[in-house]
Amino acid sequence: MIAKAEGKYIRISPTKVRPVIALVKDQKAAQSLSKLGLINKKGAYYLAKVLKSAMANAKNKGYQEQDLVISKVIANPGPVLKRYRAASFGRASMIRKRTSHILIELDTPNKLIEGVK
Repeated sequence: MIAKAEGKYIRISPTKVRPVIALVKDQKAAQSLSKLGLINKKGAYYLAKVLKSAMANAKNKGYQEQDLVISKVIANPGPVLKRYRAASFGRASMIRKRTSHILIELDTPNKLIEGVK
């Protein structure tokens, strides 16, 4: 792992972010960033935001953007905001507003190959 970034308490369900993660996992960071700009999903916006932060962290350490590969992407559930709405027969139904923690780790292709051996 060269650099990482984590977006916490993002107001989107992790189940909505995971299909977008499957599209960009194990690809070059610059290529996946441009791909995320074309995807019409809310999760793509948040994923791109965290990926830009991870790329900036790697750039501060002296790495080139074209050398970076996404090695790990995780969308974990965060705390759930619980709200109530009136239901029929005088009852109340719960509304769960889910949050996510998105973690992205970047690496170089050379380190990924060395880890396999």
